[in-house]
Amino acid sequence: MVWVLLAVVLGGVAIALQAPVNAALARELGGPVPAAAVSFGVGFVVLFVIAMAQGQGASFLRLPQVPTWTLIGGCLGAWYVLSAVWGVSTLGVLTLVAALILGQMTAAMVIDATGALGVTAREITPTRIAAAGLVMAGLILSRA
Repeated sequence: MVWVLLAVVLGGVAIALQAPVNAALARELGGPVPAAAVSFGVGFVVLFVIAMAQGQGASFLRLPQVPTWTLIGGCLGAWYVLSAVWGVSTLGVLTLVAALILGQMTAAMVIDATGALGVTAREITPTRIAAAGLVMAGLILSRA
């Protein structure tokens, strides 16, 4: 469990680094959409190579059989990268990440409460609402 938590925390570090790196790429390429496309292309190559190295290349052959709705994850990821590239120069990294986390927590509470997308349902408790409220307060304070 500790290793998983550490990996996720490092994923958060990657998110904070990704936005300004992609914004610099957008400046070099002349726009956020080409930068987001390049970012996704590089990410695809890296993940494809890892899948092949792990002997999971045959997994890609099952792609035509997956439910179409499961492919929306790529669209959601594209929106995340594009919104981060657009937002980082205006908001700064701290405010951008706080806004992203607030959006994540809000959606996560709804998904947990409804058990949507196959997750185990978890009730919305006052503590969870307070956690999101504190993130919102942090977002507001980050703009001060």
